[in-house]
Amino acid sequence: MTDLTVSDHDAEPVSLKQALETRYLAYALSTITNRALPDLRDGLKPVHRRLLYAMRQLRLDPQSGFKKSARVVGDVIGRYHPHGDQAVYDALVRLAQDFAVRYPLVDGQGNFGNVDGDNAAAMRYTEARMTAVADLLLRDIDEDTVDFRTTYDGEDEEPVVLPAAFPNLLANGASGIAVGMATNIPPHNIRELCDAAAHLVKTPNARVETLMKYVQGPDFPTGGVCVESPETLCEAYRTGRGSLRVRARHKVETKPRGAWQIVITEIPYQVQKSRLVEKLATLCGTGTGALLGDIRDESAEDIRLVIEPKSRTADPEQVMAALYARTDLESRFSLNMNVLDKDNVPRLLGLRDLLRLWLEHRREVLIRKSRFRLGKIEARLEILQGYLVAYQNLDAIIKIIREEDEPRAVLMKTFDLTQIQAEAILNMRLRALRRLEEKSIRAEHAELKAERTALKKLLASEAAQWREISADIAALKKAYGAKTELGKRRTTFDVAPETDDTMPLEMLAPKEPITIVLSQKGWIRAMKGHIADTSKLAYKDGDGADFVLHAQTTDRLVLFASNGRAYTLDAAKLPGGRGAGDPVRLLADIAPDDTIVEIFPHDAGRKLLVASKAGFGFVVAETDLISARKAGKRILDVKPPDVAAICAPLAGDMLAVLGTNRKLLCVPVSEIPEMARGKGVRLQRYGKGNLAAARGYDRKTGLQMPRRAIDKLGDWEGKRGQAGKVRPKGFPSDGGMGSAFDNRL
Repeated sequence: MTDLTVSDHDAEPVSLKQALETRYLAYALSTITNRALPDLRDGLKPVHRRLLYAMRQLRLDPQSGFKKSARVVGDVIGRYHPHGDQAVYDALVRLAQDFAVRYPLVDGQGNFGNVDGDNAAAMRYTEARMTAVADLLLRDIDEDTVDFRTTYDGEDEEPVVLPAAFPNLLANGASGIAVGMATNIPPHNIRELCDAAAHLVKTPNARVETLMKYVQGPDFPTGGVCVESPETLCEAYRTGRGSLRVRARHKVETKPRGAWQIVITEIPYQVQKSRLVEKLATLCGTGTGALLGDIRDESAEDIRLVIEPKSRTADPEQVMAALYARTDLESRFSLNMNVLDKDNVPRLLGLRDLLRLWLEHRREVLIRKSRFRLGKIEARLEILQGYLVAYQNLDAIIKIIREEDEPRAVLMKTFDLTQIQAEAILNMRLRALRRLEEKSIRAEHAELKAERTALKKLLASEAAQWREISADIAALKKAYGAKTELGKRRTTFDVAPETDDTMPLEMLAPKEPITIVLSQKGWIRAMKGHIADTSKLAYKDGDGADFVLHAQTTDRLVLFASNGRAYTLDAAKLPGGRGAGDPVRLLADIAPDDTIVEIFPHDAGRKLLVASKAGFGFVVAETDLISARKAGKRILDVKPPDVAAICAPLAGDMLAVLGTNRKLLCVPVSEIPEMARGKGVRLQRYGKGNLAAARGYDRKTGLQMPRRAIDKLGDWEGKRGQAGKVRPKGFPSDGGMGSAFDNRL
């Protein structure tokens, strides 16, 4: 038996780290160049380019009949794209969906899915052919306008890029995720792109602000309203990266007796209607007394979502503002114009560079097409010149053909003909010797000579080339005019009201008074109405009241814990008051060892003092405490054994700081820095004591105590960080200064 084992001297040691790096880099580059990023010249990824080229080879032009999608997919994976058939079919389906692609490249017949998110039928049931836009992308591809390369098996050739007589990258957009980079380009209006490109031909270094006069912004296939400012859009198009908000389009329909309903007619791009309806229905079914009464989907070919309010007295725009914040009726599109240039290198480009490089590609296509046509004309003129020699010497040529054994060589020598001309004369049919045929050949000869002269002038003049490109752009704009279905703009622009950022979070619940109870063991509940006598409230055995306060259902509650973090709760979502409530640690990620320092309704206009037990603190805007995360937001940096001890409103020009040693220090508020996060500065120095309480006050009116105001505190004023003096009479006996919150009971 032959020994097939490998001997030790044949083995080659390889570093695992180096092998992984090499292979992963190869995979990353393959993903970037062959799957994720589009080519800036035709705006296509390889799978889309191969799909269109395969359809052209099958003669599926816009004027021809349809063929089964399975036939197209089979040709693509068999000849050009050695990947899964379902992935290729999914790419074909998307090119045919008018709600996914602004200018569809595939004309589909059959079930190609819908905006609800339903999948297309199997490829054996659907049929496809190219659209006029796809025909523009492939126009002149047989005239040596682009390079070709061999396919994966070496049996065929495929184009490296398409001639792209249509600015597909910006018109249809693109999206993809690679290794370490991604792209997300929104679609735009073709007429606006043509205007911007025409201006760029005249002014190659045009500013983005100037181009934005022509290109207003994205034009999504599903319409909608873009609510970003022109300045934000301009900056995004300058850098190639940004973010923009798109809202659903709606109208308010009046009904008898003062009733009304909201009708959604357009939804944001890439939002599935079925999921949107499901989310709206969920809001209708919540137990928070939402303003939504009913939601109905009355869509047919056009979108029509009907939203009925629970109360006719509600403001429709406030209801929509609330829905924008809670649902996908408003979505955010992250613009990231990352593409492959002609050298297959990823680049992040702005609007001007993308249009300019597309124009340069069109000029290169024009030059190659003109040279190809010039070569064809030269070859044809050579043959026609030979025909004319034959007509002038017809008898002599016939005699040579009849008598000579090698007539081609004799013809070439006698009449100074090329081999091609002599071969063409020998291949002439007898009926081509008619007088009428001679006239047509002379006319064709003259016409081709004139065309040759024009092509040479075109190739010699860059200005003439740009005039030709401008004419093509003008024809493209005319074909997709404002009155055509594809040419008219779908997405409009508006500016969102300034109140939208805070209003939506409060709109879905009616404003009703509630009393919030947080027990000593951390159980929280919300009871209807403002309860004046809280002594009769029931608690679990061994538990009692810790915080009791009045609030509204529309409030957001801020919890400040001893770990220095702030947590935000929605008052409308708190458990009811029939039982003991729910543990607050289920609503916020507060560790068992951490305690609640303060709980209060959020007031966006206030400033707070936060301080630790060791006496370090600072001023913070209350809006900086708001966080949508269950883990909260770190505000005061404390290290054990120190903990956060104070979170109180700061009003007035003075701050009174009291220690557990009963010493009081009054310092100007101007000495306390305002920060968003940190450890802060030392407020008061202690011996063996700690910080007990802190209150802001006005020097003129004095420090408000629970029973009276103390207005003569000049002897206790000093600089920040001093120890202070023993407090005067009038302070509470519990060693504090009373609650600084007006709604605390």
